[in-house]
Amino acid sequence: MPQVRLIDADGKHVGVVPIAEAIAAANSAELDLVEVSPSADPPVCRIMDYGKFLYEQAKRDREARKAQKQIEIKEIRLRPKTTDHHRMFKMRDARRWLEDGMKVKVRIRFRGRELTYPEIAREQMEEIANELADVAILEQSPNMEGRTMLMVLAPNKKS
Repeated sequence: MPQVRLIDADGKHVGVVPIAEAIAAANSAELDLVEVSPSADPPVCRIMDYGKFLYEQAKRDREARKAQKQIEIKEIRLRPKTTDHHRMFKMRDARRWLEDGMKVKVRIRFRGRELTYPEIAREQMEEIANELADVAILEQSPNMEGRTMLMVLAPNKKS
């Protein structure tokens, strides 16, 4: 006759009992018999309110998700012909976002024949990375994706 190790509703160890007796004990307490550890020998079962258990577990999961920090990614869009003055405005925003702990994606979009001079955009990217080096680390170096050049900056750990 198959047996299980039984734990009652109060968490007390009852001992090794036949399955029929464990089911009867759960029915008399008007609770559920839940298999806690099927790989043990004999398997461990517990008398509990399964609905309440699932509710509390979902509640703990929600609290854990709430405690996690979401990393936001902000984006700066430029062109190869962007003026220094305009780029300074964009870098000021990027500095503020990096200090707030957000990642910054710098995107330079090429139009028309601008695509034949990617080195102009690469120089701009390097200037931006050097300018923000005190608050950011280069997470993804500048690389071409179609008609855009992308670079990702992450906040510096010590700032």
